[in-house]
Amino acid sequence: MFNLDKNQTGIEFMKEGKWEEAAQAFMEAIEAHPADPVAYINFGNVLTAVGDIERALNFYNKAISLDENATAAYYSKGGLYYDEQNFEEAKNMFELAMKKGLETGDNFFMLGMSLAQMGNSRLALPYLQRSTELLENDAEAHFQYGLCLAREGFIDEAVISLEQAVTLDSQHADALYNLGVAYGFKEDGEKALEMFNRALEIQPDHLLAGHGKKLIEGQDLQ
Repeated sequence: MFNLDKNQTGIEFMKEGKWEEAAQAFMEAIEAHPADPVAYINFGNVLTAVGDIERALNFYNKAISLDENATAAYYSKGGLYYDEQNFEEAKNMFELAMKKGLETGDNFFMLGMSLAQMGNSRLALPYLQRSTELLENDAEAHFQYGLCLAREGFIDEAVISLEQAVTLDSQHADALYNLGVAYGFKEDGEKALEMFNRALEIQPDHLLAGHGKKLIEGQDLQ
């Protein structure tokens, strides 16, 4: 019971941004139960949050050495590699987590994002699609899936996903901008202009939306 309490206490400290207190709680959990991988993963997450990447990896690897099926350790390693823009290693970790049973929306999303960052949009599509099914109220999941669809030329499907992102987050300027681009591809200048204007209302310095608006208005003048 002690270990569970200490891990929970540490997680609460992390939510509050109290990294030192969180680290102390997780260290006490490790000292009490040195064979429990959970506290090592949690401690690694604290180290990742404060930018101590090398030590964080050591703690994730320790957790995996204690339990090779510790899916959270693979997921956390993947997130660390992703933040470091090491997308190949990130992809490998998220794939490992999936193969070992971590079928969460977040893991599918991050696997899809890693593939997309590597330029493999077509391979990313099924994972991003699955993430939207599991994270149906997550605007960012729908947005990234929509972007990926658009990159692969599935414009009608992209519009549906981007509109869902805007429905979930009406202030998502990037989703509105990309909707404008999609409507431009569909040669619906009026709708495209509406989307660019909405993006600029939210973010007046959105350069791409401003450029899109000028292009559409320029076409109207010709």
